[in-house]
Amino acid sequence: MDSTVQALLAATASFIVVTLIYGLISLLCKLTTNPKNQTRRRTIPEPNNHSSSFNVDASASFDSSLDQISMNELIAATGNFASDGIIGDGSFGLVYKARLSHGVTVAVKKLSEDAFQGLREFHAEMETLGKIRHRNLVKILGYCVSGDDRILIYEFIERGSLDQWLQDTSPVVSDVSWPLSWETRIKIIKGVALGLSFLHGLETPIIHRDIKASNVLLDSEFEAHIADFGLARRVKALHSHVSTQVAGTMGYMPPEYKAGVTLATLMADVYSFGILMLEVATGRRPNWPVKMEDGKEVGLIEWARIMVTQGRHVEMIDRTVSRDGLKETEVREFLRIASLCTSEIARERPSMEDVVTLLDSIFGQCDHDHGHDHSIEIDSTIFAESSN
Repeated sequence: MDSTVQALLAATASFIVVTLIYGLISLLCKLTTNPKNQTRRRTIPEPNNHSSSFNVDASASFDSSLDQISMNELIAATGNFASDGIIGDGSFGLVYKARLSHGVTVAVKKLSEDAFQGLREFHAEMETLGKIRHRNLVKILGYCVSGDDRILIYEFIERGSLDQWLQDTSPVVSDVSWPLSWETRIKIIKGVALGLSFLHGLETPIIHRDIKASNVLLDSEFEAHIADFGLARRVKALHSHVSTQVAGTMGYMPPEYKAGVTLATLMADVYSFGILMLEVATGRRPNWPVKMEDGKEVGLIEWARIMVTQGRHVEMIDRTVSRDGLKETEVREFLRIASLCTSEIARERPSMEDVVTLLDSIFGQCDHDHGHDHSIEIDSTIFAESSN
């Protein structure tokens, strides 16, 4: 073959090979840089870096004593959400203690990604819930949204959670007030009942969905404050809310949830409240088995029913509670109300308003007012936007 032709063919072949290699490299680069195939990453700035690149979508304050709170300030106040600042592990995220720049101490909750489905829904719910005030509900002071991060700011409650006082004997709660007296336990239960009755009694009721000891906070006077009600669900005329997943904590969930029903109802809250009553009275964890005298292990609710049937009411009371001045008639009535609330049949449970009335009749009038001194009634039309 002529050398010129050979040279031409070699050059052509080399050009084709180079073109194919370049095309393959270009294709690989496109695949690598395609947003659909790229993992999105965000860098959380250091606490002292106030020139951070956080893009704050929205923030709001519902308390006149607080200025609008920025994400940068929350990062600084929590040490970039450091683990040593965690004071609670709620249903939808971790809770941190934070001291803001102007000296106010607050509780900050960093919500998990599955707490709310949409940004619009989050804004609407927070703007509404931020207006609700009741002496037995933890105040939502504000919120902050940046990208996928959603932060709630609550009032800080001095004495921590009821769960700590019932189950923890660490120095955090070991002071002159521990263990909780029978009178203090009654006061706490009455406070929780009032808070729940208020939520359920709104024109558009609010279902808490996770009543438990760790969601009840105690102030310096041992007044109960229900936490996490801002992550509840509001319901319409049928007083129920359809959810694709069951919310709640093992031991507190009603039997209808265990049967696969995902319909959240007011009566589910009542059941959880009844379990809380048993926990407060007995000091036993609802999700731990109780060993009977014959060695058999049963759940708290089954144990309580057996003990009540046998008339052993006072024996059920937490051993740390002093028996001095403990009235058996009060104990019996307390456990009777708990039994009503934990009925296996939802429609047989009393409303929280009825529970408040029952507690008043046994332990004296609760120091409460159903008027506007402690609350702001919410117009049900406000909820229409967030539910669409």
